[in-house]
Amino acid sequence: MRARAFLHPALFYRGAAEFLAGVVPFVRDGLAADEPAAVAAPPEHVDLVRAELGADADRALLVDMTEAGRNPGRIIPGVLRAFADAHPDEHVRIVGEPVWAGRSSAEYPACAQHEALINLAFHGRWATILCPYDAEALGATELADALRTHPWLIEGAGEWRESGDYAPDAVVADYNRELPPPLGARSFAVAEPDLGDLRLVTAETARRHGLPEDRVEDAVMAVSELAVNSVEHGSGSAVVRLGFADGELVCQVRDEGWLADPMAGRLPAPPDQVRGRGLLLVNHLADLVRMHSDPAGSTVEARFAAG
Repeated sequence: MRARAFLHPALFYRGAAEFLAGVVPFVRDGLAADEPAAVAAPPEHVDLVRAELGADADRALLVDMTEAGRNPGRIIPGVLRAFADAHPDEHVRIVGEPVWAGRSSAEYPACAQHEALINLAFHGRWATILCPYDAEALGATELADALRTHPWLIEGAGEWRESGDYAPDAVVADYNRELPPPLGARSFAVAEPDLGDLRLVTAETARRHGLPEDRVEDAVMAVSELAVNSVEHGSGSAVVRLGFADGELVCQVRDEGWLADPMAGRLPAPPDQVRGRGLLLVNHLADLVRMHSDPAGSTVEARFAAG
């Protein structure tokens, strides 16, 4: 019997033909072995895979990563582990492309940390997650980080080789960066009795910057969850900053606690878990979540696009 290992290779491709040559045989081999298979990638790549698989496309889960994974913090719980956990005791094959040329400079650090943390989230699991990287469109930083977050690399003729630069913990630490408040942000301290006022201020700020009503509700819920977490697990109060940058409502919550667990908010919650879902909920609600934490305190930033 094949060893039940977790494999996490990066695929460096150049052009659509190399993408398909690296991805489609990987998926077909899984389907031929009756292994659950999923492809989460930008829509143009999902369409290529669907056309190439033909009638077999209905046997694989095809996901638009620009929607499901716009916030990198929800890819592990909402895409990768959600699929793997639905097939316990089976080897699953997942193609996950979370890094593409259209990612913003604000999003990329969260992408790099996500790729590093996959190794922790799937440690001891029976799965293979293949991560394609466009070696023509992406920059040197993205490709170098891919070698640091993946223990294996596939390119050219399709042969696997070990990455001598593999250092996922260093990537998580390198991108644990300070989060400066957006220019012109409102900043105020809150404690538990102030949470009602916080919701009103968040809603007013979101509407003023043009968020649709359903996203206003999401922003209010996310900021409330972050503030409650800070009040309960930090120093009993928090500093909240609300601003607008790059077409997004930016909500930051800072406290004096140290969030030492890099997987906080990134794993699915068991059905019987009553508490401790706050960061997970925020990851599912927001378009981007970034965090910085050290012994001096923690800042969590949630962003919501106005458009």
